[in-house]
Amino acid sequence: MSAISNEIREPDQIVGQIADYVCAAPHFSDEALDTARLCLLDSLGCALLALDFPACTKLIGPAVPGATLANGARVPGTDLSLDPIQAAFCFGTMVRWLDYNDTWLAAEWGHPSDNLGAILMVADWLNRQRGHSRPPLTIRDVLIAMIQAYEVQGILALDNAFNRVGIDHVILVRVASTAVATRMLGGTRDQVANAVSQAWLDGGPLRTYRHAPNTGSRKSWAAGDATRRAVQLALWTLSGEMGYATALTATTWGFQDAMFRGRTITLARPFANYVMEHILFKVSFPAEFHGQTAVEAALKLHPLVKGRWDQIAKIQIETQEPAVRIIAKYGPLNNPADRDHCIQYMVAIGLIQGTLTADDYEDAAAKNPLVDQLRDRMTVVERPEYSRDYLDPDKRSIANAIQVTFADGTQTPRIEIEDPLGHRRRRAEARPALIDKFKHNTAGKLRDVEQLANLFNDAVTLDGMTASQFVDLALPSA
Repeated sequence: MSAISNEIREPDQIVGQIADYVCAAPHFSDEALDTARLCLLDSLGCALLALDFPACTKLIGPAVPGATLANGARVPGTDLSLDPIQAAFCFGTMVRWLDYNDTWLAAEWGHPSDNLGAILMVADWLNRQRGHSRPPLTIRDVLIAMIQAYEVQGILALDNAFNRVGIDHVILVRVASTAVATRMLGGTRDQVANAVSQAWLDGGPLRTYRHAPNTGSRKSWAAGDATRRAVQLALWTLSGEMGYATALTATTWGFQDAMFRGRTITLARPFANYVMEHILFKVSFPAEFHGQTAVEAALKLHPLVKGRWDQIAKIQIETQEPAVRIIAKYGPLNNPADRDHCIQYMVAIGLIQGTLTADDYEDAAAKNPLVDQLRDRMTVVERPEYSRDYLDPDKRSIANAIQVTFADGTQTPRIEIEDPLGHRRRRAEARPALIDKFKHNTAGKLRDVEQLANLFNDAVTLDGMTASQFVDLALPSA
């Protein structure tokens, strides 16, 4: 065995490209900025709704009891003032908890609004620490950081399927949040690159907590954990901690060899604002996105099957390959996290009730024996054209179709939906529904829900607000 050269090589190309992108002067489309405003509104609403669930709130607070911070980051919906690392965990966990926030589907999927845990809390903390000594970060700054984080996470996801080697997609939240947080904190291009190399060195969490038989609540706080780590790495880097030039490409010990089975990480397209323009919203119900159109179809079938439960012989769900692999489950479902990642459960609730809410994943709703009776009559099959259109960069559809067959041989219409309401092609239709979703999710939780909602129809006022003025509007009503 020969000795290994210790000569320092050029930094990994992808790390440099990420640093160059987030440090460059931003030039983003009006569509991207407008969509980012909707993502901010929607994410805040999802976060505040999560506070209704004790399984979430037990995690929200200082890491050590009593460890609050004067002039710290204010966590929306709470009275907490925390250091930015723990604040990022709390808000990131709240945004993600109910699986109701925006989504990106590619070779690797994920939820780019997870990055808001780092972005909004770092912006708020910086403003409160600086006082009037430096110009404050505004919501326009937050929107720019969002577009950048969405882009880094989403473009990396286009070609690189970390899930296929057992790594969870929140690795990309950590990388993207580290990049933008370091830049927001005043990092130079080289410091951003150093911090991003550290993010890759952390490796990746195993995604077994998203799959049977281990599906559990960690999938709801994993993104918050990724943003916490991102802020920590950013702060350490700005204190002078070094970077690692070949964290990705070093033979044997780099990420690609050690974690990615020797595969090369690639970028499918240059960084710009593609991801924000094409982001997918969960508008009407919290459901894993591969099953969103299946739930839409189930709601359309509800009036045709209501009261005929004993007559149902078969329910066929046609879907894309990722849905078969990720959310098609048989047998017992052990907790809410298990149920909201089961296409049969989502469809059963939709058929039975004609609605689907976050409460429907809780134990009380799952005790309805009709849910499992319908699940037992379901068949989930891949439809090849759905899988092709899912990967087509011009279509990016997430299609599902459902048909119910009765014991006498009659059938309902086959209901097929290609694009969910949250798709780019349905953005105009979704906008008023997203405002209504926000109002519903925040009712009784804010001092003035209407004032905050109306801001998202006034881009000039919203963009000019400081991040802390915005956060103050999202503090508890009482």
